[in-house]
Amino acid sequence: MVRVLEAKGVWKVYETAATRVEALRDVSVKINQGEMVAVMGPSGCGKTTLLNCLSGLDEVSVGKVLVEGVSIFEGDDALRTKVRREQLGFIFQSFNLIPVLSALENVEMPLQLNSAEPNSKEIRKKALSALEKVGLKDWASHKPAELSGGQQQRVTIARAYVHEPGLLLADEPTGNLDTETGTKILDLLVQLNKELNITMMIVTHDIEVSKRCSRTLEMRDGRIYKDTKNILEEE
Repeated sequence: MVRVLEAKGVWKVYETAATRVEALRDVSVKINQGEMVAVMGPSGCGKTTLLNCLSGLDEVSVGKVLVEGVSIFEGDDALRTKVRREQLGFIFQSFNLIPVLSALENVEMPLQLNSAEPNSKEIRKKALSALEKVGLKDWASHKPAELSGGQQQRVTIARAYVHEPGLLLADEPTGNLDTETGTKILDLLVQLNKELNITMMIVTHDIEVSKRCSRTLEMRDGRIYKDTKNILEEE
């Protein structure tokens, strides 16, 4: 079984002269290829901090994080940037699309950053294919402001996986969407996980999201206190 992500004894501590906050406390976890893992817990328990540390967006205070075998905090900022650009895909609650670019141009961005020929026809073809996969090929020329919230999240998902990263990290991907739209986005994530064997780690407050994942990590006070493999119904 291929290990995509591993955290070993991770602590994240924020300190000032007056206070000390242990946002993560001795967290260890292993994520294998093809898993779809939900991370749940109350607000302030450390879910988003964990995601940020596992992706190298934030530095750990103590411990190791390995992404596809690369220890990301044993190198410099350039190494972490390279890992994020090539091996990770991000799905944000607030979409984080570039407003002046079309849907197609937003999806092309990760490919262009990783290519010596950023304007090649192959990049455009691959981005269009990703948009088609999420049901938005006919909306390729539209800018984010011309799209609904659900459509914008579909563009975000296409952008996250178009460069074939080893791991997708999602922070409340259905949090800004109504129930019906959120269910459709969740259906899409499950479809991508099954059809393309994309490994996913999803921070969520929504129990319905966790039920659709193969595994659920529950956090409290900066620790993972429960790790459950879910029994999934055939879909």
